[in-house]
Amino acid sequence: MTTDRTRTPAATPGPVDSALSQPRWTHIALPSGDLDASIAFYTSMTPLVVVATREDADGRNAWLSNPGQWETPFVLVLTAFNTARGTRQGIMKPFAHLGIEVPHRADVDAIAARARADGSLWWEPRDMPDPVGYICAVHDPDGNVVEFSHNQKVYATVRELWGPDR
Repeated sequence: MTTDRTRTPAATPGPVDSALSQPRWTHIALPSGDLDASIAFYTSMTPLVVVATREDADGRNAWLSNPGQWETPFVLVLTAFNTARGTRQGIMKPFAHLGIEVPHRADVDAIAARARADGSLWWEPRDMPDPVGYICAVHDPDGNVVEFSHNQKVYATVRELWGPDR
């Protein structure tokens, strides 16, 4: 297993109780026909970093998450089974998607420009009715769709509902 030890000062926790006290949504798993290409895509196109990698007789997998996301761990599990190596494994399309909210409208445009240049742009940037906001989407090497949004307010809505300032 390989673990990313990168920590930002704000993300460095004190003593942590790793035992669960209630059920938690912890991950989504996607198959991959080329794990290295998928890792390269997600670590360059999104804010995700590799948390861990594992390998056994059936294949390899990688866990990716936001850097320092220790209080509410959630990972994207990319799994490459040896029997599917080299085949496109995408299951999240044409509308099913992973969603990443970005802080600035210009971030959506910059991501779209990078994706347009490398051929992975799925939806051109566009304004959508509330609550969707300003969005674009890209596809990973397996064809799974990843949406980038600004002003979708998922983060703000959940923080307002359950956050420390409620």
